[in-house]
Amino acid sequence: MQKICVVEDEKSIGEIVQMNLELEGYEVNLIENGGLAKSLFEENIDFDLIILDVMLPVVNGVDLCKQIRVKSKVPILFLSAKGTTTDRIEGLKAGGNDYLPKPFDLEELLLRVKALIGLNTIEQPDELNIASKTINFKTYNVTDSEYGELERLSKKEIALIQFFLEKEGEVVSRDEILDRLWGKNQFPTTRTIDNYILNFRKMFEEDPKNPKFFHSIRGVGYKFTR
Repeated sequence: MQKICVVEDEKSIGEIVQMNLELEGYEVNLIENGGLAKSLFEENIDFDLIILDVMLPVVNGVDLCKQIRVKSKVPILFLSAKGTTTDRIEGLKAGGNDYLPKPFDLEELLLRVKALIGLNTIEQPDELNIASKTINFKTYNVTDSEYGELERLSKKEIALIQFFLEKEGEVVSRDEILDRLWGKNQFPTTRTIDNYILNFRKMFEEDPKNPKFFHSIRGVGYKFTR
C-alpha cells in the first residue's frame, strides 16, 4: 500500500484530503503542525508522497521541504493559499515537485497525486534470478536451471521479494516491511517476517545458515544482496 503524508493545519481541508486519498486506496498520515512534521522527518521519511501546506504553525512548508530534500527525493506537492507566481517559484526552488493553489478541485488533486507517485515507482522486472533459480513475478513460479519448476510462491512472498529487490543492498527494518506489505490496519508480528526469511533461505540459499542473499542485521532487520 502506497503511503502519503499530508501536513495541513486547516483541519477541515486536511480531513477532506485524507478521506479522498484513502478512498483511492492510499494509506494517509495526517499531521496538523509543522513542528510535529519536522520531528517525524528527522526520524524517518518512509512515504511515497508528501503533501505540504506552506503556511504552517511552528515550521512552514518551504522549510520542511528543504529539510526533506537533505535526505530524501520523495515527491513533494505543495498546497497553499499563497498562489502567486513568486510563491510557486519559491516552493519549486525549495525542492517541491508540484504546487497546487487553494482552493483546488479534488479531482485535479488526485490526478496530480497519481502522477507524482508514479515518479517514485520503480519498474519491476518480470523475473529475478537468485543463484540457479528464477522467480517469475507474473506466474509466481520458481524454477531451477537444472531441475525445472520447483514450486509456486504466494502473493505475499512475491510482494516481499519485490520489496527486497527495490531496496537491494539497503538494510530494511521489520517494521518497515510490515508497514509496506500489511499496512497499519493489520497486526502481524515481526516473527511473521522472520518465518518468511527462513523459507526464502531454505529455497534459495546453498547453505541457509550462512546466507549469501537474505542477510539478518542484528537488532534492525534484513538486507538482500546478489
